[in-house]
Amino acid sequence: MATGKRAGARKGAKQKASFNRPALLFALAITGCLVAWGYLVYLAIDFGTTARAGEQGAWAFLVLSSLGAVACLFAGLLFVSRLLRALGITSDPEESSPAAPSSPAASPAAPRSPGGRRAAR
Repeated sequence: MATGKRAGARKGAKQKASFNRPALLFALAITGCLVAWGYLVYLAIDFGTTARAGEQGAWAFLVLSSLGAVACLFAGLLFVSRLLRALGITSDPEESSPAAPSSPAASPAAPRSPGGRRAAR
């Protein structure tokens, strides 16, 4: 170990790994949405085949299963964004954005003179 003015431990204290319960719940929700999406796509293909064969009632089921598949995929993508936020990969938009222009603390910037600093002299 070195001695002197700046001698010390180079590493910080190790943090204890903790279980991230929200991340697990989001991962399970993503898995459920993907499984439901796959099943609904399978049903839509089956109903489409039946509808083209002449069954008129299958068209309604085709539309419903297609809309359900779209909704499941959209919900899965929302859960992916929440999972990334729970893992700390991304941050909340309200936390990272600067003050909104409509807030009283933010004042409009002064107009810039053309030509920059040199022309202003």
